[in-house]
Amino acid sequence: MNSQKKIIFMGTAKFAIPSLEKIIENNYNVLTVVTSTDKPAGRGQKLKESPIKQFARTNSLKILQPNNLKDQNFINLITNFKPDLIVVVAFRMLPEILWKIPKYGTINVHASLLPEYRGAAPINWAIINGENQTGVSTFFINNKIDTGNIIDQSLIEIARNENAADIHDRLMELGGNVLIKSLKKIFSNKQVVIKKQIVNKPLNKAPKLDKSNSKINWHESSEKIYNKIRGLSPYPGAKSVLDNYDKKINVIIYKSDFSNNKHNHPNGSIIIEKDAFKVATFDGYIHPILIKFEGKKTLDIKSLINGFNFHKRCKMI
Repeated sequence: MNSQKKIIFMGTAKFAIPSLEKIIENNYNVLTVVTSTDKPAGRGQKLKESPIKQFARTNSLKILQPNNLKDQNFINLITNFKPDLIVVVAFRMLPEILWKIPKYGTINVHASLLPEYRGAAPINWAIINGENQTGVSTFFINNKIDTGNIIDQSLIEIARNENAADIHDRLMELGGNVLIKSLKKIFSNKQVVIKKQIVNKPLNKAPKLDKSNSKINWHESSEKIYNKIRGLSPYPGAKSVLDNYDKKINVIIYKSDFSNNKHNHPNGSIIIEKDAFKVATFDGYIHPILIKFEGKKTLDIKSLINGFNFHKRCKMI
């Protein structure tokens, strides 16, 4: 019976909620939920609970929030639970002493078709790189990030107009279903068929998003910039700077379209035409649809043009 199988769940972000929800629905015994400590957020810097903590509390689950995963008291506590399995979804890297505790090991749900897109932001980078497919992988954790033996994988198609939020939500639900499929295999009396991650070519990586890799390079192709904008939407957003001749303004483009046209405009030049404007690239134009100026709210392009005085020599840099 599933209720006899003891699981410790570790997660933080919203992405982990359907996985925990599926575990509960399938009557596994959730011993405790391990998540991050509450963090100050917003203007008032009030402590904010992680999405997985909020969900766990609503479902009357025991919650642990260790500051240090290597703390001996925490290790002892997890050991004393005598878990059959630890399930990790959208959490952080575990020390070996922790992931080796359970009888059946520790597994992770990762939002890519491993070994491609190992790292912190697989959904974003798959879209940024123009992939037309991605998926979910479950695997046994080892001592290197996202390199363990694969249990199951499931694939989805990425539509041309989908952004990171769209794919996040689809993979979030898929992840829960794939996880349950893997749990049934692990807890069956049959030997689990696993697949080693064989790497025989350079891999696409998924490093953490930061200021340097979230900035638009207007010397790239229109399609590449378009993919970057949707791959970074809604968070952290594709960033640029508007040089409005006498003032530079930080901007974020959340939604756009693109076209391929020959032209003589320098890269980054802004061309305003009635209720729309476009930004020149080396092979065409980006057509922003939703944009945010620093300190202002997000606006559609028509509203922005009507409310902002663009200099005739303004450009994106």
